[in-house]
Amino acid sequence: MRLLKIVLVVAGLCAATAFASPTAPRNGAEYTTLKTPQPVQAQGKKVEVIEFFMYHCPACYALEPAMLEWVKKQGDNISFRRIHLPLTGENDPEAHMFLTLEAMKLEEGLHAKILSTWHVERKRLKSDADNIDWAVKNGVDKEKYTATYNSFAVMTRLKNAGRVASTYEVNSTPTMIVDGRYLTNPTMVDSANPGIPRPQLGAATLQVLDALVEQARKGK
Repeated sequence: MRLLKIVLVVAGLCAATAFASPTAPRNGAEYTTLKTPQPVQAQGKKVEVIEFFMYHCPACYALEPAMLEWVKKQGDNISFRRIHLPLTGENDPEAHMFLTLEAMKLEEGLHAKILSTWHVERKRLKSDADNIDWAVKNGVDKEKYTATYNSFAVMTRLKNAGRVASTYEVNSTPTMIVDGRYLTNPTMVDSANPGIPRPQLGAATLQVLDALVEQARKGK
């Protein structure tokens, strides 16, 4: 009888492991559904995907190459954008820099350079002065950058950045929001699938995104 119980327990564990899969994500495991769905900017049949990130975040930097390939692969299926999580609150210099460059329509072109500054050159952009100095050294007009940096529009968005993150129920990075409804991140995928090797966690997270995008498309 004892042997039979052990066999049944082992079989149950094997079945649970087999059921866990990034290609068939489960609500409450590999992803969660937001309590209050948020409006999306994507139009038509495109599915909005938002990546909450931080410039200094090692996990964001590690995911970046695969994420860019994934966005390229999805093509017209999705509308992709980033939101910088304001780690230190209303005066967070990283989020301030992101919002300034985004307002100037320069963030996308400089995104890789900023990440390289943090993670390859190991230079920390931790203050307003650091940000302005970096921007000027990388070809941004100082007067225009400073004016935008201190503009009412950017300061208002910076002040509200924490509220935006809270609305999306985001408290860590990288975290992805699909169609204003579904939230996932590598930590959730790892917890739900403990057998995934660490080097494959990024790919597994993107598999979850694939499934969520398809789920959202079917609901349109």
